[in-house]
Amino acid sequence: MNNSAKLELDGRIYELPLVVGTEGERAVDISQLRQQSGWITLDEGYGNTGSCRSNITFIDGEKGILRYRGVPIEELAEASTFIETAFLIIYGQLPTQRELRRFSELLTRSENIHEDMKYHFEGFPSNAHPMAILSSMINAASCFYPELMRGYDPATFEAQAARLISQVRTIAAFAYRKSRGMPIIYPKPSFKYTANFLHMMFSDPYEDYDLKPEVVRALDLIFLLHADHEQNCSTATVRFIASSQANLFASAAAGVCALWGPLHGGANQAVIEMLDHIRSTGDDGSRFIQEVKDKKSGKRLMGFGHRVYKHYDPRAKIIKRKCDELLNALKVEDPLLDIAKRLEETALRDPYFVERRLYPNVDFYSGIIMRAIGIPVEMFTVVFAIGRMPGWIANYREISMGSASRIYRPRQIYTGSNQRPYVPISERGSDGGSASRGTGQPAQPAR
Repeated sequence: MNNSAKLELDGRIYELPLVVGTEGERAVDISQLRQQSGWITLDEGYGNTGSCRSNITFIDGEKGILRYRGVPIEELAEASTFIETAFLIIYGQLPTQRELRRFSELLTRSENIHEDMKYHFEGFPSNAHPMAILSSMINAASCFYPELMRGYDPATFEAQAARLISQVRTIAAFAYRKSRGMPIIYPKPSFKYTANFLHMMFSDPYEDYDLKPEVVRALDLIFLLHADHEQNCSTATVRFIASSQANLFASAAAGVCALWGPLHGGANQAVIEMLDHIRSTGDDGSRFIQEVKDKKSGKRLMGFGHRVYKHYDPRAKIIKRKCDELLNALKVEDPLLDIAKRLEETALRDPYFVERRLYPNVDFYSGIIMRAIGIPVEMFTVVFAIGRMPGWIANYREISMGSASRIYRPRQIYTGSNQRPYVPISERGSDGGSASRGTGQPAQPAR
């Protein structure tokens, strides 16, 4: 195999180095192209651009492969826990018993937020979205610990990471309780990570929430399956912010904001909203399926298909089994879940969906599980953020430790006006200035 690719521009040939990853992924290194030729590449949305070299997560969308640090997601889902997997993702190897115990103890010591932070929750209106509160409070959390406000520092990173992973669930639960006008429930050191989150969400001051093992395990699995997913929108955002040497909390808060978008973290919420819409029309899902097949209807089947996976989402196979087990164990009777099962069964056998590879994805099943547990729709993306925190932290650490890392600064192709003179406001026509456009009145002086 050649070590370079040749690109001809304006009659001149440029040699561009080739880069091959450990799993055989191939790339053309164009980092010196502009310096050598004056040209740049254009790839809107970065769909065909490798923004970094990373050794955290590998995805093969064609084959339906997902591995964290080389370990298949199927093996982790079967034998691991979210916290053990978080350690693997952040530090690169599965922990020993001693390392896992120390990591868990750090999480326990960090689970309580600073008492003064409670007053910040009072500043949000009761109808504030939990994701807005989460991003704001993650940023605020670092202010109470000045040593954590600095950029990457190996001496404080372990404490930073533990505090962030531990407190994100406390902040999330507090935000939920406030939105419902319920008293805050503090974490219990005797509970493990996911059980503690459910406790803070659903317990009462006079009675603890009944922590059913199948519910705890199902939610822990959701966290684990979402722990990292290569260079998606929110992870790329975290790396982007980290490249400026911002601190971990600021970078993670930016990740929350990116995840909030309905095209990213809101997919499982869209599933429940779709099911609710189907039920409100008196349909059991049969009519909706036919409408989806009609391109003129504009109807979309939410929770099916995936931008990366061209075959079955490997996480969906795992979580489907857990979803079936949980619904059977809880004996949940919910018309929306009945509709979901009908959509799933139809899509898995209908040639229209099979030929287009529109299989149910992880968002479809995670939304169903969270609804069965009793987590409200507005908290779905928050749960996603809790699960994705180890991946964000690992990517922050990776870019901060990189000796060749530099601040992210994409280029652009400018398509605006050519050079033109400034026109005094008194000389602008009624349709030439934005202040007067469409009003028919003279422009008013700026104030």
